[in-house]
Amino acid sequence: MAALKAAPQVSLAQTIEALPEVQQDDLPMASMGDHKISPSIKPIHVESKADGLQVTWPEAEPHVSLYPWSWLQTNSYDPPVKRQDNSKELVLWGSKIAQSPPSVTYEEAMSSDDRGLYKWLSKIDRFGFCFVSGVPATTGATEELAKRISFIRETQYGKFWDFTSDLSKGDTAYTTLALSAHTDNTYFTDPCGLQLFHLLSHTEGTGGATLLVDGFYVASILKELHPEVYATLARVAVPAHAAGEPDALFKPSPPSGFPVLNHDGATGALATVRWNNDDRSVMNALDPYAVEEWYHAIRTWNRFLTSPDSEYWVQLTPGTAVIMNNHRVLHGRSAFDGKRRMCGAYIGMDEYRSKLAVLSEKFAGTQSADPGHIHERSVWDPAL
Repeated sequence: MAALKAAPQVSLAQTIEALPEVQQDDLPMASMGDHKISPSIKPIHVESKADGLQVTWPEAEPHVSLYPWSWLQTNSYDPPVKRQDNSKELVLWGSKIAQSPPSVTYEEAMSSDDRGLYKWLSKIDRFGFCFVSGVPATTGATEELAKRISFIRETQYGKFWDFTSDLSKGDTAYTTLALSAHTDNTYFTDPCGLQLFHLLSHTEGTGGATLLVDGFYVASILKELHPEVYATLARVAVPAHAAGEPDALFKPSPPSGFPVLNHDGATGALATVRWNNDDRSVMNALDPYAVEEWYHAIRTWNRFLTSPDSEYWVQLTPGTAVIMNNHRVLHGRSAFDGKRRMCGAYIGMDEYRSKLAVLSEKFAGTQSADPGHIHERSVWDPAL
């Protein structure tokens, strides 16, 4: 029974129900449902096998389950085991990233063997953004590039955008004005995950440099130098809205919004940065004593965001697209004049993560290299 110390017995029994697919021998347990399993359930017999722990459960016809040792170790309750993130360590960056920014070629990203696509998505995962060079300066080629990752997420601005500074939409992106560093969709409950931009042309004018800021990098400095400011930005919910279109009025759910810095509930790691002062609503839910604390926090946050150490400026040209993680990297631009045509799209974070996970299994996992091999995930896969 000592082997069961790592996982409460009722949890082991309920695991069969939680698995995405089960072996036929496990169907009697899986069909019970968690709510039907007694919290005091105890196994009839436990036996150590070479490949795992074999447990016999009390049923009208006793049921036998085999739990692999690797799965038990990965999912231990006592002592708790920190789950390993299979993705590569994040690279936090400031303005010096200009010396060697992450990039892939259009040919790599579009290659049918998916290795270039995996390289592209892995760079986005590590750096939060990536350039794609050699893209044909057309809307069609750019849209197909976006679709290499997943289907495009439609918003009030449409699916694939092809726009100029003609104010055709009620958003500052459709102007010639400078835009400070921000993330998009703070007024959505689930902001879009990736954002792809491609400058198709810029004639009869200058300006319009693209600004990128690693929100995770800035947050890490803030946490070290001003932990009280970091705590405020991680605690205070910020309401937001999008009201520029006459047939749309967006607010997140709940309407009180979300903090600027949002964390993984299990690990405590920073997960999402949400910041767009232009879309922020009135902070009328603040307690009186917290008003000055909040405004001090955002002044400090803005000072670090706009520091020369944080800002990476780059002049995009036709043929080079940039894609960024909208949950991490803030973007902006300098003012410009002349005629400027941009195109781009949003992609959902879940769709991006799914594609990256599948390609990680294919190229970084242990499945067969045989191109005709069909990969079947084990129900005990540590990624599940």
